[in-house]
Parts: sequence; structure tokens; C-alpha cells
Amino acid sequence: MHSRIIETTTRTHRPLISRLGVLGKFSRHIHACSFLRYYMDAYVCGFVRSPFTRAHRGHLKDVRPDDMAGQVANSLLLNTGVDPSSLDDVLVGCAYPEGEQGLNIGRIVTHYLNGPSNLSGMTTNRLCGSSMQVMHTAAGMIAREWGDLFLCGGIESMSRIQRGGFNRSPSPTLQKSMADAYISMGITAENVASRRNISRRRQEEFALNSHNKAIEAKSNGYFRDEVVSIIIPETNEEIGHDLDGCMRESSLESMARLKPAFIDDGVVTAATSSPLTDGSSFSLVASQRAVNEHNLTPMARIVSAAVVGVHPDEMGLGPIPSTRLALKRAGISVEDLDVIELNEAFSSQSLACIDELNLPVEKINIDGGAIALGHPLGASGARIVGKTASLLQRNGGQYGLATMCIGGGMGIATILERV
Repeated sequence: MHSRIIETTTRTHRPLISRLGVLGKFSRHIHACSFLRYYMDAYVCGFVRSPFTRAHRGHLKDVRPDDMAGQVANSLLLNTGVDPSSLDDVLVGCAYPEGEQGLNIGRIVTHYLNGPSNLSGMTTNRLCGSSMQVMHTAAGMIAREWGDLFLCGGIESMSRIQRGGFNRSPSPTLQKSMADAYISMGITAENVASRRNISRRRQEEFALNSHNKAIEAKSNGYFRDEVVSIIIPETNEEIGHDLDGCMRESSLESMARLKPAFIDDGVVTAATSSPLTDGSSFSLVASQRAVNEHNLTPMARIVSAAVVGVHPDEMGLGPIPSTRLALKRAGISVEDLDVIELNEAFSSQSLACIDELNLPVEKINIDGGAIALGHPLGASGARIVGKTASLLQRNGGQYGLATMCIGGGMGIATILERV
């Protein structure tokens, strides 16, 4: 009762306190109270994704991204029992929000939910980090008490929307002063491999391990609860969890026969790069109030988040500073982490981050990473945050890290705590 009264009083009088300029002892003490923090915390409550399939030749190549995102979002609401009228906003990340995934696809998704017309939607583009960013946005809104329940996710059809978009138009002025602003991601992977002395063989061993872990996880049924079926509207064909993933049985010998993918004398190949992928993923981000009101089951608390820039010509190193900042904000260290989801854009950059941060390899991408599962740009952030929460529940760990590099030279990271 006392906590409810003080919470209401705080919310009611905060604007007055601010105007009077007396955010002094009384206000600071109230903000420090555990009950208020309890209501300001944000929780990941549920996570689903579509099958991730190879672009241009996979089973989702003929599925419109808006149809795909709408189906995945609906599946999550059905799984959690949340009525769309209870949502404060729908936040969708997309790296190339144009064509069939344009027209503010966040708002378009709201219409697939059969909810009220006043349900709003927003699209965010932070390239590969887009859907992790929308989860950070939701957590910030909850902390400010500007909402309690957010549907957060991402979408990318790399079959139907080409990388760079349909009208790529770099600035001639910027190209003269900062040509690396538009550098190819593959070249950045080569830069990292060269500068960090990461051999081709080591990259291939990392990629093979990712495939093997994913294949084992799939055979153990670990993807069944997270992967929801997609129905192709025109044919009514169902694309289910059995068709998930880009993982393949492979060998170091077969990988060694591949030609370099980006430069003639390079060490990065198709085998050590994440494949072009189609897919969508969604999570619910909720306040404690929403958890109570809608009888939700929280998987993990969002403890901290960070986004940091790096030089574009080695964009794959972005997880290094973003992870360090997120850990600092959470007040923990690498040694405290029980689960680590590091998005595998390329083997070279993943290994460079592992080396620099001294990450324990046995805790990284336990069920395989993006080299095996796929990397649908706008959807990957929500996938690895949701996967981190899921693995914390499965393994009983306390803290987890989800982190990824971002095209253009950035890194993004999220620290979760199991509930």
C-alpha cells in the first residue's frame, strides 16, 4: 500500500518538483527507493521468430516482409495472451525500410494485429542493430513512465529488398572527405583479419563450430519454442521450424577450397561470413506494472544498454566498446556473464571481439550463431536479445550479454538478468 501511494505521489508531483527546481533530497531519495526502481525496470516477456532461411533460394524468398512480420508479431501476442489494445506502441527495426518493408512498416504491422486504430507504430533504422535498438527504446520509455507494454521486433527480406536499397546514393562530398563512411562490410572483415592477425584457418574453425552447435541445438529441439510457422498467403503453404536455419553439414576441407569472397588475396570467404537471410523476430518489453496486469511471465530484466561508434573501416569491432560500456553501466564484469550472444557477422570480427574482451568461448552462441542461423539484418538484434533471455532461463544463469556490430561503424550491447 505504501509503495503504491508513494509511486502515485511521485508521478503526480514530479512535474511540479521539477518546475520548482527542488529535485533535492526528497526527490532523489524517492527515485532511489527500491519500489520505484521496481516499476521502472523493463522486462523481456516472450520471444519468437520466423524460420531464418537463405535469401533468394530459401523457403521465405517469396514471402512479403510485411506479411512475415505481421504473422510473427501476431504469434507472439497469441503466445503471451496480450490483447493488442493493451500495447502502448509497436516498434519495428529494419535496415532497409523501403519497398515492401517501407511505408513505416512499424505502423503497417499494427494493422495485421486487428487491434484498435489508435495503436501506433514506428520504424527504426540502426542497420544491423535496429531491432535491438527498439528494445532499448522501449526500456527507456518504461523508465520514464511513458508506457508499460511494447511490442518490439525486426524484419528483413534480403530476397526482396536489395542491400543498400533501391536507390543507393552516397554523398559525393562525404566520399571525398570520408570515403570509408560507405565501405563494404566484407572489406571491413578483411581489415579486421589483417590487423588482428586472424588466420583463415581459425576463421573456418569458428564457422564450422557455429554450424555444428546449431545442428545439435536443432536436433535437440531447442528451436521449437522460439520458431513460429509462416504461412505463404498465396499458396497456404506452411514454413515451419523444420525448415529453419542456414546451417549446413560441412568440413574444414570443403571450406578451405572456397575462393576469397571480397579481395583476391583475402582470407574471408562465404563460409566465414553470415549468409544473406530472410526473417523476422519479436519480443515483448514490459514494465512490472504490465507484467502484473497482464499476467506475463518475464524471462529477463534489461539491466543496461549501450551503443558506441568505431571507425567504419573496422566496423566489426563495435561490440568491444559497446560491451565494455554496457558492463560498466550494469556494474558487472565479463566474469559475471553466464550467457553471451555475439552476432556473427563474420568470423574475423567475432574472433577479434572475443580476443579483445577475453570472452569465455564456452558461453558464446551456445546454440550456434548467425554464420549458421542467418543474419536478416533488421531482425537479428531482437533475436539475440530474446535468445539470451531464453538461454538464461534454460541454463539457470544470472547475467547475459547480447551484442553485435553495426554497418557504418558502431556496436550495440544489452545486459540482461534472469528473472
